[in-house]
Amino acid sequence: MALAYRWWPTLLHVLVGIEIFLHRFADDCIRIRLIVIHEEAKQLSSPEITNGPQGRVARRQQRNRDALIQAASSVMIEKGVDGATMLEIAERADVGAGTVYNYFKSKDELAIAVLEEMMHALALRIEEVTNAFEDPAQVYAFGIRTVLETATTDVRWKQLLYRSEVIADALFRRMGPFAIRDLRRATDAGRFQIPNAELVWRLTVHAIVGVGLAMTTGSVAPSTVDQVIVRLLCMTGIGADAALELAMRPRPMLK
Repeated sequence: MALAYRWWPTLLHVLVGIEIFLHRFADDCIRIRLIVIHEEAKQLSSPEITNGPQGRVARRQQRNRDALIQAASSVMIEKGVDGATMLEIAERADVGAGTVYNYFKSKDELAIAVLEEMMHALALRIEEVTNAFEDPAQVYAFGIRTVLETATTDVRWKQLLYRSEVIADALFRRMGPFAIRDLRRATDAGRFQIPNAELVWRLTVHAIVGVGLAMTTGSVAPSTVDQVIVRLLCMTGIGADAALELAMRPRPMLK
């Protein structure tokens, strides 16, 4: 027993030495890993990576996609969605005929991409005009009327309205940030009474697409557009009389 006790100090020294070594080893591993991560981050952010072959490929792909959307928009304005062909769009974009299908699986998919870009551009044009409006409710009223009129007069919209779910989803996403913002501003100003702006906008886009399709197919007369806008404005909680006054205000032309 006495012999065993004599070994305890030596054993304790050994254990303490092992623990110190393990702590130092772990610290060294952490430091080495941090250095490696730092060097990797420097390499990824270096001009050689950003401007290297992969960067050039990504930029070329983006240019091709943009060119195809622009070319498709031009052809579809001239001939409509139905009359446009992928070959003509490829030639107008100055890319190979097979290249189109690297970016869009079908003409329908390309037409939706064209429409989404149109929606965003239209939102910016609406914003440019309505920035001068003092009444935030008038901003929203001007916007929904402009969208409905565009959907029923622009051939690129008209011929895709039958894809109602797809168009409504695109309209909600692309113009939603502007419309939802306008709804909230009008609510904050006391003009609208809306607990859920996103829900009101979602209901509105489906109504616009549905009524737009009915107008283009002759089921609803285009002359009812004022009534439609009044009904859409009533979803904001302002009442029929206030909605009618808002819908009938003079409207400046888009720029």
